[in-house]
Amino acid sequence: MSSSVAERLAIRDEIGKKAELRPNWSEDDLQIVFHAAYEQIFGRQGIYASQKFVSAEALLRNGKISVRQFVEILAKSEFYKECFFYKNSQVRFIELNYKHLLGRAIYDQSEIAEHVDLYAAKGYDADIESYIYSQEYEAGFGNSVVPYYRGFQSIPGMKTVGFNRIFELYRGRGNSDNAQSGRKSSRLQTRVSMNLANWISPPSSGGGKFVSAAPTLISSTPRGDSRMFVIQAIAGAINTTAVRRSVQVYTVPYERLSTTYQEIHKRGGKIVNISAV
Repeated sequence: MSSSVAERLAIRDEIGKKAELRPNWSEDDLQIVFHAAYEQIFGRQGIYASQKFVSAEALLRNGKISVRQFVEILAKSEFYKECFFYKNSQVRFIELNYKHLLGRAIYDQSEIAEHVDLYAAKGYDADIESYIYSQEYEAGFGNSVVPYYRGFQSIPGMKTVGFNRIFELYRGRGNSDNAQSGRKSSRLQTRVSMNLANWISPPSSGGGKFVSAAPTLISSTPRGDSRMFVIQAIAGAINTTAVRRSVQVYTVPYERLSTTYQEIHKRGGKIVNISAV
């Protein structure tokens, strides 16, 4: 990618940026890792994180845990749940996990379904572990590198739609994941379910004209509000033990998608699939 394109998309400083705790590290190196981990996992909320993880920092400083295990502690923490799990729809939480823990966007519907099913069957911690102890995490970060945004460059196994979709999740270093337009709702679900690529809008554009570094990946303009969608969701209730439950089907117009996501999530349900009629 040329430097001019990277500047237009406000990602020049993110490309290739990574923090690693190498052998014979210094205290300055350790502080860089702490800062990078809090910023990557919590985003703008990371400024409040250091005081909450004093014990975890001590474990890493004393060599009791690896950087990977430190990231695991952050992602399993109540603070992470408060920032992203409790406040968002199921699909939004999944896409944030991909962003924070694997440094990329969701590629297709199967990745959403996989984590919906895993959470329903085994619970929160098992779902988080599936990211951190995956072959992809191992190849990208191993035990000593803090996750970073890999989706801005070509990575092994990457689908071309991933480049466009990361820009729906990354809106600049100073942006909050919970304050973006759309808030609790998924940014990717509609186009993922229809197997369509996303537009690219520069993080600093403020909703201005769309641009793209890869024009061939841009899909046609979305159709009007007459579209109908079928949503399949696992029924459930909040604060119940995670077990497999019956699947409910909702047929809703396009303008009701976001509201229906939230209603299903509030009732403890989990979205399995969304398809256009």
